[in-house]
Amino acid sequence: MLWYKDDEIEIDFNIIPVTTMLFPLPDMTKKEKEEVKKRPFLNKKRLFVAIVDKRETEKEYRFMIEQNYRWDGASIPRIFWHLIGSKTEPEFQIASLLHDKLCENHNFINNDRYLSTLVLIGCMKCADVCAFKRWLIKHSVDNYQKFCGWRQ
Repeated sequence: MLWYKDDEIEIDFNIIPVTTMLFPLPDMTKKEKEEVKKRPFLNKKRLFVAIVDKRETEKEYRFMIEQNYRWDGASIPRIFWHLIGSKTEPEFQIASLLHDKLCENHNFINNDRYLSTLVLIGCMKCADVCAFKRWLIKHSVDNYQKFCGWRQ
Protein backbone atom coordinates (compact mmCIF):
# COMPACT_ATOMS: atom_id res chain seq x y z
CA MET A 1 0.00 0.00 0.00
CA LEU A 2 1.52 3.29 -1.09
CA TRP A 3 1.68 5.63 1.92
CA TYR A 4 3.78 8.48 0.58
CA LYS A 5 5.65 9.34 -2.60
CA ASP A 6 7.59 12.35 -3.88
CA ASP A 7 10.70 12.96 -6.00
CA GLU A 8 13.04 11.78 -3.23
CA ILE A 9 11.35 8.87 -1.45
CA GLU A 10 8.49 6.41 -1.48
CA ILE A 11 7.05 4.73 1.62
CA ASP A 12 4.94 1.58 1.37
CA PHE A 13 3.27 -0.58 4.03
CA ASN A 14 1.72 -4.03 3.60
CA ILE A 15 -1.34 -2.88 5.62
CA ILE A 16 -2.67 0.30 7.17
CA PRO A 17 -0.68 0.78 10.40
CA VAL A 18 -2.74 0.13 13.53
CA THR A 19 -1.49 1.81 16.68
CA THR A 20 -2.85 2.62 20.10
CA MET A 21 -1.86 4.66 23.11
CA LEU A 22 -1.46 2.85 26.42
CA PHE A 23 -2.14 4.31 29.84
CA PRO A 24 -1.35 3.23 33.40
CA LEU A 25 -3.83 0.76 34.85
CA PRO A 26 -4.52 0.16 38.55
CA ASP A 27 -3.24 -3.43 38.50
CA MET A 28 0.11 -2.54 36.89
CA THR A 29 3.33 -2.64 38.85
CA LYS A 30 5.23 0.57 39.41
CA LYS A 31 7.77 -0.58 36.80
CA GLU A 32 5.03 -1.26 34.23
CA LYS A 33 3.49 2.17 34.84
CA GLU A 34 6.88 3.84 34.38
CA GLU A 35 7.35 1.96 31.09
CA VAL A 36 3.92 3.10 29.87
CA LYS A 37 4.84 6.70 30.68
CA LYS A 38 8.14 6.34 28.78
CA ARG A 39 6.78 4.40 25.80
CA PRO A 40 3.01 4.88 25.64
CA PHE A 41 2.49 3.85 22.00
CA LEU A 42 1.94 0.31 20.76
CA ASN A 43 2.03 -1.06 17.21
CA LYS A 44 -0.86 -3.52 17.12
CA LYS A 45 -0.06 -5.48 13.94
CA ARG A 46 3.12 -6.72 12.32
CA LEU A 47 3.98 -4.15 9.70
CA PHE A 48 6.16 -4.68 6.64
CA VAL A 49 7.76 -1.49 5.35
CA ALA A 50 9.42 -0.65 2.04
CA ILE A 51 11.29 2.61 1.59
CA VAL A 52 12.55 3.60 -1.85
CA ASP A 53 15.33 6.20 -1.87
CA LYS A 54 15.18 7.99 -5.22
CA ARG A 55 17.72 10.74 -4.53
CA GLU A 56 20.65 9.33 -6.54
CA THR A 57 19.96 5.80 -7.63
CA GLU A 58 16.80 3.99 -6.74
CA LYS A 59 17.59 1.94 -3.62
CA GLU A 60 14.92 -0.05 -1.86
CA TYR A 61 15.00 -0.94 1.82
CA ARG A 62 12.64 -3.47 3.40
CA PHE A 63 12.13 -4.23 7.07
CA MET A 64 9.49 -5.21 9.55
CA ILE A 65 8.09 -3.46 12.62
CA GLU A 66 6.98 -6.19 14.96
CA GLN A 67 3.58 -6.46 16.58
CA ASN A 68 3.64 -4.96 20.10
CA TYR A 69 6.59 -2.67 19.28
CA ARG A 70 6.52 0.22 21.75
CA TRP A 71 7.82 3.74 21.24
CA ASP A 72 7.62 7.13 22.89
CA GLY A 73 5.82 9.15 20.21
CA ALA A 74 7.24 12.36 18.82
CA SER A 75 10.23 13.43 20.91
CA ILE A 76 9.18 17.06 21.26
CA PRO A 77 10.44 18.85 24.37
CA ARG A 78 7.54 20.04 26.53
CA ILE A 79 8.64 23.67 26.19
CA PHE A 80 7.80 23.50 22.44
CA TRP A 81 4.42 21.75 22.74
CA HIS A 82 2.51 25.03 22.43
CA LEU A 83 4.32 25.80 19.17
CA ILE A 84 4.55 22.32 17.58
CA GLY A 85 2.19 20.06 19.48
CA SER A 86 2.70 17.35 22.09
CA LYS A 87 4.37 14.01 21.52
CA THR A 88 0.95 12.34 21.62
CA GLU A 89 -0.66 14.29 18.74
CA PRO A 90 -2.37 11.83 16.34
CA GLU A 91 -0.71 13.36 13.27
CA PHE A 92 2.73 12.39 14.66
CA GLN A 93 1.92 8.72 15.40
CA ILE A 94 2.88 6.97 12.16
CA ALA A 95 5.79 9.35 11.53
CA SER A 96 7.20 8.75 15.01
CA LEU A 97 6.61 4.98 14.77
CA LEU A 98 8.63 4.71 11.59
CA HIS A 99 11.30 7.22 12.58
CA ASP A 100 11.88 5.69 16.02
CA LYS A 101 12.27 2.24 14.48
CA LEU A 102 14.83 3.63 12.00
CA CYS A 103 16.72 5.45 14.77
CA GLU A 104 16.97 2.20 16.73
CA ASN A 105 18.07 0.28 13.61
CA HIS A 106 20.34 2.45 11.46
CA ASN A 107 21.21 -0.61 9.38
CA PHE A 108 17.64 -0.82 8.02
CA ILE A 109 18.46 2.10 5.70
CA ASN A 110 22.21 1.65 5.31
CA ASN A 111 22.96 4.11 8.14
CA ASP A 112 21.50 7.04 6.15
CA ARG A 113 20.55 9.66 8.75
CA TYR A 114 19.06 12.10 6.26
CA LEU A 115 16.86 9.40 4.70
CA SER A 116 15.33 8.80 8.14
CA THR A 117 14.53 12.52 8.30
CA LEU A 118 12.92 12.44 4.85
CA VAL A 119 10.78 9.48 5.96
CA LEU A 120 9.70 11.40 9.07
CA ILE A 121 8.74 14.47 7.04
CA GLY A 122 6.99 12.40 4.34
CA CYS A 123 4.79 10.75 6.96
CA MET A 124 3.99 14.15 8.43
CA LYS A 125 2.95 15.43 5.00
CA CYS A 126 0.53 12.47 4.78
CA ALA A 127 -0.94 13.51 8.12
CA ASP A 128 -1.35 17.14 6.96
CA VAL A 129 1.13 18.60 9.45
CA CYS A 130 1.58 22.22 8.39
CA ALA A 131 4.70 23.26 6.44
CA PHE A 132 6.11 25.41 9.27
CA LYS A 133 5.94 22.58 11.82
CA ARG A 134 7.48 20.14 9.32
CA TRP A 135 10.32 22.58 8.60
CA LEU A 136 10.97 23.14 12.30
CA ILE A 137 10.87 19.40 13.10
CA LYS A 138 13.02 18.48 10.09
CA HIS A 139 15.85 20.80 11.07
CA SER A 140 15.58 20.08 14.79
CA VAL A 141 15.60 16.29 14.34
CA ASP A 142 18.36 16.25 11.73
CA ASN A 143 20.64 18.48 13.82
CA TYR A 144 19.90 16.53 17.00
CA GLN A 145 20.84 13.29 15.24
CA LYS A 146 24.11 14.85 14.08
CA PHE A 147 24.77 15.94 17.67
CA CYS A 148 24.12 12.38 18.88
CA GLY A 149 26.68 10.99 16.46
CA TRP A 150 24.59 9.75 13.53
CA ARG A 151 26.80 11.47 10.98
CA GLN A 152 26.06 9.90 7.63
